[in-house]
Amino acid sequence: MNGKSFFKKILQIGIVLFGISFLTFALIYLSPGDPAEIMLTACGNIPTPELLTQTRIELGLDKPFLTQYGEWLLKICKGDMGYSYSLKVPVWGKLISNFFITFKLAVASLILMVIISIPLGILAAVNRNKKIDYFVRGFTFIGISVPSFWLGLIFLSIFGVKLKLVPIAGGTANLKALILPAVTLALAMSAKYTRQVRTTVLDELRQEYVTGARIRGMSERIIMIKHVLPNVLLPLVTLLGLSLGSLLSGTAVVEIVYNWPGMGSMAVKAISTHDYPLVQGYVLFIALFYMLINLIVDGSYKHLDPRLGEKH
Repeated sequence: MNGKSFFKKILQIGIVLFGISFLTFALIYLSPGDPAEIMLTACGNIPTPELLTQTRIELGLDKPFLTQYGEWLLKICKGDMGYSYSLKVPVWGKLISNFFITFKLAVASLILMVIISIPLGILAAVNRNKKIDYFVRGFTFIGISVPSFWLGLIFLSIFGVKLKLVPIAGGTANLKALILPAVTLALAMSAKYTRQVRTTVLDELRQEYVTGARIRGMSERIIMIKHVLPNVLLPLVTLLGLSLGSLLSGTAVVEIVYNWPGMGSMAVKAISTHDYPLVQGYVLFIALFYMLINLIVDGSYKHLDPRLGEKH
């Protein structure tokens, strides 16, 4: 990726973030409820008319919409996301602390998913239309059909309540509490990735370079390791990058089931308590991270496939 292309992508990220910030602020502005009343109630104060008027003036809620948005956007550009209404802490600090907790869960889930899906996908492709292939395809069908929250409840019932191997109260982010949520997310993703790996490997095995390698007497193992797998990595890297962004923003259900103190459960609580600054900060943070992941994935293409280097 050359400098011009990189600058163009950064500009695109900036434009998208601006649009997301405007839509987020507008939707929250139009949402029912008075932020001043919500904040005062969360603090335990009685929202009298005089106090409400004073609080609205202090928060700038008495100003026109575009003025409010401009002042908020200016603070965001300076790194100031405001304070949480319900938690009374800086939004930026809260996002960072919960981000690393969810990031740990996301990375553990991706590692487990790769360990499961790549070997199963290759095994199914190499043994196409054999018993092992039918078994793997059956596993992926069940994995896609089973909701992750249901799987989480089953795991909690077995390993938490009956076997007492893991804590069921949750609320912590230690290694023991990480196991079940990571396995739940990994199994849910493995079904999709196993199918993707199987399809990609089958397509590569039909290519002429594989036929040529076989004619030259190369073993199937060498063909798979040196030729097929590198070509399989390219689409997988794209999916892994997108999955990492999706995990950071879409693990709310699993986090709530296991009471995992990450960004997903934080966002749900912020929405339920009308904590608007935290919701706005969460949406922007996730959008920025998601686009940065795409930028990194795009830049990694030329290292995985030198033929694409000139295009990026």
